[in-house]
Amino acid sequence: MASRRAIVLGGARSGKSAFAERLLETMVRPMVYIATARAFDGEMKTRIDQHKARRSDHWRTVEAPMDAAGALAAVTGEEAALLDCATLWLSNQVLAEADVETESARLLGAIRDCAGPVVVVSNEIGQGVVPDNALARRFRDQHGRLNQQLAAEADLAVLVAAGLPLALKGALPQALSGGLA
Repeated sequence: MASRRAIVLGGARSGKSAFAERLLETMVRPMVYIATARAFDGEMKTRIDQHKARRSDHWRTVEAPMDAAGALAAVTGEEAALLDCATLWLSNQVLAEADVETESARLLGAIRDCAGPVVVVSNEIGQGVVPDNALARRFRDQHGRLNQQLAAEADLAVLVAAGLPLALKGALPQALSGGLA
């Protein structure tokens, strides 16, 4: 991976996390998986377990549902980090009634200052219908701004749809240009 900073976007079950993992695995260095999900129910626990089972034991996992910036600050220059995902991180911030603007700036600074390469996974949620309530619209808007800021910082921005990557900014590594199959 020639990029120092990358964002991988996509819809639910698009293959974005698997693609981001493969992107990091193209590097020859220890990998840190910064997980932001919380298992509030059995279905979410199953999803988390599936993500863990897919990763090899070469990954070190750091649970950071609220403090992804702190987790990124601990990444060394010999490591590469995968933040999965910005959408759940933002959701955690909103549910905690945190100052989203301040926390987003803190996260962006941590990505910028991280000693190793960083890949961020995020959902692309703005292509659906307009939500019917103010909280959902506010979240959609905050999330869209966060994705724009992440993409502006990135050397590589990839949209994954149906398991197929499309480079929006930068160039895909040759080994990953054909998708996940």
